[in-house]
Amino acid sequence: MPAETCIVGGEADQIGVAEMRGALAWWLDSGVDTLVQEEPRDWLKPAEPKLRAKAAETPPPNIVEPSHETLAELRDWLSSSMQLPLASTTAKRLLPHGPEDAAIMLLSDAHTVQDATAGQPIGGEAWELAKRMLAAIKIPADQAYSASLSCQHSPGVKMSPAEREACAEIARKHIRLAKPRRLLLLGDGPAQALLGKPLPQARGHVHKIEGVRTVATFHPRALINQPSNKSLAWKDLLLLMEDEA
Repeated sequence: MPAETCIVGGEADQIGVAEMRGALAWWLDSGVDTLVQEEPRDWLKPAEPKLRAKAAETPPPNIVEPSHETLAELRDWLSSSMQLPLASTTAKRLLPHGPEDAAIMLLSDAHTVQDATAGQPIGGEAWELAKRMLAAIKIPADQAYSASLSCQHSPGVKMSPAEREACAEIARKHIRLAKPRRLLLLGDGPAQALLGKPLPQARGHVHKIEGVRTVATFHPRALINQPSNKSLAWKDLLLLMEDEA
């Protein structure tokens, strides 16, 4: 009597290519990544969550506070030191200009391409407007000292809180050595760094920074973009020039 063929594992069903692909995809999604391994594995056990790689700690910036005793020494340091906030081999430096003991010191916000092209803290149309603002309060442009919160022109680089504080310390030293009779903060950056307030809150008040009468107002560049604020800027200039009580 002929022997009967026994199929181990029950009845064998024929499956097509599409069904086979679907089965393989399901097992791959379940975590099956090998045919045979030495130790048993629960293929249906949820995968262990991957541990998030610890974010690399940012090394402290190579920044030092200036220890110079004269304005000339400080300006020389600003022109060459790599221990400044935002300093890099590619950043262009827009250095301060003007006399010591000036009638007014302008401390401006972040630079634009026009400033970089002019090679000074305020350039282009903004500088032309700044000169008209100075003329309105009877101060010739050559009797004003112009500087910026950071002398580095680094397009696309955002200043961190630590860098802002470092810039503020340098600015305070700068003010002490320049010894202006009045100080005008131009834009939100200097107001935030030196007064701890955004420009809308800092405006309209007299402040003292390093003993110097200080007022915050709009950067000339902002006034070009929004001329309706010129009347407010004029009030700020009049407030700055009021006699000390």
